[in-house]
Amino acid sequence: MLLSGTVIADSKTVIENGAVVVDGSRIDAVGRRDDLRDRYPDREERRYDILMPGLVGGHLHSVQSLGRGIADDSELLEWLFEYVLPMEASLSPEEMEIAAKLGYLEMIESGTTTCVDHLSVNHAERAFEAAGEIGIRGVLGKVLMDQRSPDGLLEDTDEALAESRELIEEYHGAFDDRIRYAVTPRFAVSCSEACLRGARELADEYDGVRIHTHASENRSEIETVEEDTGMRNIHWLDEVGLTGEDVVLAHCVWTDESERELLAETGTHVTHCPSSNMKLASGVAPVVDYIERGINVALGNDGPPCNNTLDPFTEMRQGSLLQKVDTLDPVAAPAATLFEMATINGAKAAGFNRLGALREGWRADVVGLDTDLTRATPLHDPLSHLVFGAHGDDVVFTMVDGNVLVDDGEVTSVDADAIRERAREIDLSLEEYRESAAEAQP
Repeated sequence: MLLSGTVIADSKTVIENGAVVVDGSRIDAVGRRDDLRDRYPDREERRYDILMPGLVGGHLHSVQSLGRGIADDSELLEWLFEYVLPMEASLSPEEMEIAAKLGYLEMIESGTTTCVDHLSVNHAERAFEAAGEIGIRGVLGKVLMDQRSPDGLLEDTDEALAESRELIEEYHGAFDDRIRYAVTPRFAVSCSEACLRGARELADEYDGVRIHTHASENRSEIETVEEDTGMRNIHWLDEVGLTGEDVVLAHCVWTDESERELLAETGTHVTHCPSSNMKLASGVAPVVDYIERGINVALGNDGPPCNNTLDPFTEMRQGSLLQKVDTLDPVAAPAATLFEMATINGAKAAGFNRLGALREGWRADVVGLDTDLTRATPLHDPLSHLVFGAHGDDVVFTMVDGNVLVDDGEVTSVDADAIRERAREIDLSLEEYRESAAEAQP
């Protein structure tokens, strides 16, 4: 297949009248359309206004998709323990699968081809199967919670780690290595020392298994961890083994100088979730400082109840603007930086090599966008448009590993209408959570 259009190969490479040639699951060539048309005269050609690498969601809660809008205007720990976790605990295996499918659908429809997904305590296998069926690339993990957890989510430490091991054996490297595993403690507040140390020991037993958790998102969280351990959050995570090049920490909003030095020294990945941090009033992560220190920073939407969208283009825009207003520097976090966070940096955090750019021999994760839109007219700078002007619903083509998942704006891998209809039916059973959320509004 030969895909042609304006090719955004990476943050520094824009090819007008370009093309990407896909052979199986890999990119065979990237260059000028006319040159590649001559080299590959027999390839089917599809033309799009903009072609770009698939975006990487560096932190996600797909299984919270059924809770979109149930807990607006809440502080993090209230939002989590009074609304979202009880909802997660209530979901049946089928409901968990539909929730995950809903999240994955939204992602592939809006240009996200890879996700680092923080699932739930129960029924994680249903999300793995959903990801495999829909065709998204992902690093998924069952959540570990063995303290301060609501009914239905509190687990015995050994049993939780044993189930995680079973899931690793079943799904790490599954679906032609599109799906990998991350050992996934919820966060230090809800995990004992034994659980956190056990997570590190388990991950070390398997090649390529990541660790994915939350860290320093909220000041109340940090205070709780310090009361429990006598240590700042990042130092505590380092003490129990949860830092390093195989660790993805979501948020990292409230870190001090020593913690930032530690993140840089250990090569720990950070995922910035600007919309979630703003909506929950958690604060502004020091992204510019992290990048200057050489810390790899990815970009994530977090979960639908704290965003309320999984649109990656919205996150790029918010991520840039938030850093500009926080630093009072209009040059901070330019479009190229956010594009890197949403592509190549996310791929590094997820642990996939040869992913996050359109290059010969790299994985064929490609997204095509329409720019025949008023807000894209005139289009002086395609990269600027992607970060500051594009929306997820501009995506008309999504390919993962050479497989077309969205074609002409329609999902091809599954019956999207049936999934949405089933989600609406399930939503009726969550009425009590919507009502309690509404009562809590000021």
